[in-house]
Amino acid sequence: MTAASLDVLAIGNAIVDVIADTDAAFLEREGLPAGSMRLIDATRAVELYEKMGPGREISGGAAANTLAGLATLGARTAFVGQVADDQLGAIYRHDLTAAGVQFDTPAREGEPTGRCLILVSPDGQRTMNTLLGASHYLPADAIDDELVASASILLLEGYLWDPPEPRAAMRRAIDIARKAGRKVALATCADFCVHMHRGDFRTLINEGLIDMLFANDEEAAILEGTDAEAAIESLARDVPLVVVTRGEKGAVAVQGGERVEIKPEPVDRVVDTTGAGDLFASGFLYGHVQGRGLEECLRIGAIAAAEVISHYGARPEADLKALVKQKLG
Repeated sequence: MTAASLDVLAIGNAIVDVIADTDAAFLEREGLPAGSMRLIDATRAVELYEKMGPGREISGGAAANTLAGLATLGARTAFVGQVADDQLGAIYRHDLTAAGVQFDTPAREGEPTGRCLILVSPDGQRTMNTLLGASHYLPADAIDDELVASASILLLEGYLWDPPEPRAAMRRAIDIARKAGRKVALATCADFCVHMHRGDFRTLINEGLIDMLFANDEEAAILEGTDAEAAIESLARDVPLVVVTRGEKGAVAVQGGERVEIKPEPVDRVVDTTGAGDLFASGFLYGHVQGRGLEECLRIGAIAAAEVISHYGARPEADLKALVKQKLG
């Protein structure tokens, strides 16, 4: 097997986040349960955007957020995702490449670039309303065989498993990665993703196609149809490396019979929890590709997650590499 020239290649939604403050009254008027995540159509996206307060536009998408964090830490990364040939698409490509992530997937015409309207409550909880747009149309022929084979880890974003074209693209990428002897990681991303695709995710696991699984405790429980603790034990029997975040309880990783738990990293003030899981994955994966032990990988993940929830947006603003060095030495 040839040496990998990339640490992580990720396939995911190319989404521009529009983030604005909100309150309980606004959410109630709009029929939006606090903390919910839902898909919306273009009409609803325009209507809700017009009602939102002043916002910030920040390039997002779960897998791309993870890559941005990895690049900040010093990892070699690349992204496969679909944007449109429009203004938001150009902004998205610039933001990601400026962060140090290789992004060569050609733009397409037709559907607009995806966007996520994020309403942030005073307690930092986010209510997410997503128009997937062009990202739903990533074709299988957008997968570059050599690029996939060059990455030590292929990371798949659970959000993108729903539409048929991206699902076919990810299945093709899995085949390429496995033939090249590379690892495949799956991030379940959200409870509704697991509800919708539990069967498919379980099939991938049962067929031995997933080497690393990232989930939170609720997602793990849904996937296994049991409580979170039993789910972790069950998943660890079938996936070589399982990483589960547990909010204020911290996180746990299980690999080859070894189980390690950590507490969350202290945060002075939670501003916006958008991207916490994405950046946790950044830190963990960075430690993993460096060959660090489970505890250090978890600690780096917690440091990255703590940084991102201390400000608006799902991309790091501080020097994560310096933070990790400061806290871990």
